[in-house]
Amino acid sequence: MNAPSNIAFSGGFKNVPVASSHAFRAAMVAMARPGQVQDISGAQAPGPLSDAAATLLMTLCDPETSIYLAADVDTPELRDWLTFHTGAPFVEAGQADFAVGGWDALMPLHQFKIGTAEYPDRSATLIVERAELSNAGATLRGPGIKDTAQFDLPDVGVLQGNAALFPLGVDFFFTSGTRVAALPRSTQLSMEG
Repeated sequence: MNAPSNIAFSGGFKNVPVASSHAFRAAMVAMARPGQVQDISGAQAPGPLSDAAATLLMTLCDPETSIYLAADVDTPELRDWLTFHTGAPFVEAGQADFAVGGWDALMPLHQFKIGTAEYPDRSATLIVERAELSNAGATLRGPGIKDTAQFDLPDVGVLQGNAALFPLGVDFFFTSGTRVAALPRSTQLSMEG
């Protein structure tokens, strides 16, 4: 087995208690307010992963939470970095608690856990890397949204299908640079104004 590269040991939180609490709060606010973009930073993983995605993984993953790396982000350097900073095991898509990658690389959506009637929380959370996050496009309604919100989504039809499974389905974080927004499965979507 090869020793991890030096890059695996860098890029972590500078002040772990403070940085992780700020990151956790940003993640929870994003999930509680679907479509609202939050700043999140503190971790820097080897490319091609954004700082926002790296920070989410460092904050939410540990040896008890499994990760699936889509082909577009799966590199030996990233695996070493995540192993050192989180200890999370790497698994195939169907067993993952968290999955990260670009939208196309994460498809098809049905390969991920959606929970069960008894345990709907036993589903996957997908961290979808985007070029940018924009408050335009699809109309969002539901818990955490006063009236409506707007957010640019990669495939409204697929995401509507996921929402139709509620209380089952997967949840999403969308990341770009040092920004994050979330789309829980409870959010209803349309393309109307």
